[in-house]
Amino acid sequence: MSFTVEYFHERVLLEVEAWPVDVLADYARLVELLAEHGPCLRLPHSRAFGDGLFELRPKGRGGIGRAFYCFLVGKRIIVLHAFIKKTQQTPDRELKLARQRLKEVRDA
Repeated sequence: MSFTVEYFHERVLLEVEAWPVDVLADYARLVELLAEHGPCLRLPHSRAFGDGLFELRPKGRGGIGRAFYCFLVGKRIIVLHAFIKKTQQTPDRELKLARQRLKEVRDA
């Protein structure tokens, strides 16, 4: 049950690649798990935000990363938005941007 992972825009991939190396390594491991297990991947690695939006939860000494993603027909995963968390709670503007991109992907 292998899924393909794509990025909403090249900027999302560049954002991920700019993360601290240990967070990036954990992200790479989690993306492999996500591609293998798809929607069956759950906490602590992935969390559902409702309405088809999920977050991948990489971490390391360099910080805590978050990557919002969704599933599309044809076993496709689209990474919509990625950032390094600075606070305990996910900022509203980050979640709002991810939801806006999810809507764009679905309407396309």
